[in-house]
Amino acid sequence: MRVLVTTTPLSTHFLPLVPLACALRAAGHEVLVAGQPDVLDAVRSAGLNQVTIGERFHTQDRMLGLLRGDERLIHTYGRPTAEDMAGYPDTWVEHTASMVPRYLDFARAFRPDLLVSDPLDFKSLIVAAVLGVPSVHHRWGVDPLSGPMRRSARDPLKAVCESVGLAGLPDPDVVLDPCPPSLQLPEADPGTPVRHFPYNGNGELPAWLREEWQARGDRRPPDGRRRVVVSMGARTLDLNGVPLMRRVLGAFDGLQGVEALATVEERYREGVGPLPANVRLIEPTPLHFFLDGCSAMVHHGGTGTVTTAAAYGLPQLALPQLADQFANADRLTATGAGLMLDTAAAQDDPAQVRAAVERLLSQPGLAAAAEGLRRETEAMPVTSRVVTDLERLAAGYRGRDRAAHG
Repeated sequence: MRVLVTTTPLSTHFLPLVPLACALRAAGHEVLVAGQPDVLDAVRSAGLNQVTIGERFHTQDRMLGLLRGDERLIHTYGRPTAEDMAGYPDTWVEHTASMVPRYLDFARAFRPDLLVSDPLDFKSLIVAAVLGVPSVHHRWGVDPLSGPMRRSARDPLKAVCESVGLAGLPDPDVVLDPCPPSLQLPEADPGTPVRHFPYNGNGELPAWLREEWQARGDRRPPDGRRRVVVSMGARTLDLNGVPLMRRVLGAFDGLQGVEALATVEERYREGVGPLPANVRLIEPTPLHFFLDGCSAMVHHGGTGTVTTAAAYGLPQLALPQLADQFANADRLTATGAGLMLDTAAAQDDPAQVRAAVERLLSQPGLAAAAEGLRRETEAMPVTSRVVTDLERLAAGYRGRDRAAHG
């Protein structure tokens, strides 16, 4: 089977597709990732074959243009309203309209049997329908966006679809859902469950972590400390988030028996400034290296981070900044597995952050609910089983095509 993987031009949109792409290749299928230059470093890091289509999209620059001075997005816009969310398709509608001809030209030459993409990649639905092959959308996790955005995009993309012989924007044949069922939004469109496999890039095992493992013979922190991971995502720091990181880490000052482990790139460390004695800065590192030795996690509410922490049974504090991060935080609190501070004033107050961290570490109900999400994750079908189902789906399309042509 020949599989074409496509994605919107954000590496964080692409990363959740990597476990499925690797499983398809391990099953003997030819897998090729088509994307704009924005995502190709992530594709290369995953060890997948790639083809460049189009120019750099510069999503980060577009988002920087939305900021006022030194404010973060949450200062400028606050929690997004339903009206705000309804406007999100505009960017991806324009992107689809401009990119469909180029992707369709390449896909006709590549002749895939299956298209796999992230849930906002509308062009994949059009290309798959024109070629007569099945399309698969792979959610990131909690999903407040893809169904409503796809429906909102139908009218704006009608002319594009008609130009290639389609009556309108199709739905995907399959929506894969890696979100634990109780964490998913009740109103989300139905999806096919697939177990979340934590992947946020490749990297070398850090020397400090190797030394800890070898010294103790297991993955727990030394000296009985309770370790809290702080990971705000590179985009949060890029978007005026360094002062936020400084305040969050300052909240750990004097917390007895607690160590904060914060992922901060070297270029931001001077801005973060002096740190409490119980805070350690590390380079961004694949989280699965060390999460199973940790007690809790503080983050920006990114979908991949939420589902990864859930897979390890960690209670979480979410400090959402934009878009679906607020829905992710809402669902964490609804399950009882996490807390959130969803206003700029609360997030910028070290006393409120400290109180929330203390609750994460002391309230048994939070830990029990987080453990429940871990068990739900482990009960979901592994990727190899889903690959078998996709093979059947593609074979059914080929059989239908043969029957149609006599």
